[in-house]
Amino acid sequence: MDDFQNILEHGINFGRGGDKPKDDGKVKTKAKKKQYITGAHGSGSARQKAKYREQRANRHKK
Repeated sequence: MDDFQNILEHGINFGRGGDKPKDDGKVKTKAKKKQYITGAHGSGSARQKAKYREQRANRHKK
């Protein structure tokens, strides 16, 4: 009966348990990995995108 009373008073929490930090510093998507940014993984379209990224990055540099 004590557990039931505790649930009535405080409710049920379905949130994250533990003290683990939310951001663990890992790269979640392939688009942010260095090989994909530089086009080094072998895909022709990735190399072309990397070329466009480099042109865009150097656009306002003198």
